[in-house]
Amino acid sequence: MKPLDSISRSALAMLVVGSALVLAACGNPASDAADNPYGLIQPGEIRVASVGDSKPYTFTDASGNFTGFDIEFFTDVAKRIGIDEVVFTGQDFAAILPAVAGGRFDVGVAAIGITAQREQTVDFSSGYLAGFLTVLTRKDAGVTGVDSLAGKRLGVVQGTLQEAYAVDHFEDADIVRFPDNNAAISALNSTSIDAHFLDFEAAKDYAERFGLVSAADIPSFDAPAGFAIAKGKPEFKQELDRAIAAAMEDGTWKRLYQKWFPGSPMPRQYLPSAERSGDD
Repeated sequence: MKPLDSISRSALAMLVVGSALVLAACGNPASDAADNPYGLIQPGEIRVASVGDSKPYTFTDASGNFTGFDIEFFTDVAKRIGIDEVVFTGQDFAAILPAVAGGRFDVGVAAIGITAQREQTVDFSSGYLAGFLTVLTRKDAGVTGVDSLAGKRLGVVQGTLQEAYAVDHFEDADIVRFPDNNAAISALNSTSIDAHFLDFEAAKDYAERFGLVSAADIPSFDAPAGFAIAKGKPEFKQELDRAIAAAMEDGTWKRLYQKWFPGSPMPRQYLPSAERSGDD
């Protein structure tokens, strides 16, 4: 055998092995899609951006674990689409949508109201929650209703529906923005602001803990909460919607709502169909 033949055969063998390694590194697109149909950051795991101070929706308990209605409901929804591993990470509310859109998280879960403006950044699942907004104040702050907000310092959490609503409807109030509810309530208790505009359920908890009072409860059913996901993931959205509907139909949503919002009005559209038809 000529030396040149040996070199050629060795080179050919190396070329074949190298090509195989390149193909293995690149992976099979069809196989990858089958293993990760929802386009998750880590196949088999959903990484969730949430907030840790919005009780009873999403908050951290004494052990630092995330809990609340949204947490339990999303965990149930995730299991219905075949994902048992769900990792929740706390973020400032205003940072959630950009983080999801940028691919740092798979989903945003924090009672996030669906609005046309937000839908320019991310896609949403179907709605799963609706409620009221509350103007919370101290008894000595002189705030007795929305008409008395003129000239008052009104706190809002930046990036929330409450901020957008306050800007549009409370034009004569001095809007003060905070990263989260705890910071705003601290400012309210220290008299740095006169009132805080937040979700009805969260307001109830703060009122009980700090002796605060509601000056106004405003219905907000035009922007139900949904799970935020990055754009371009139609299969993920479709399965989330299917699982949400199934959880409502079998009574899971109702059970969790009664657990986390005892005594609160229950949006009829989220009840099992048999109960909805029975009310007609």
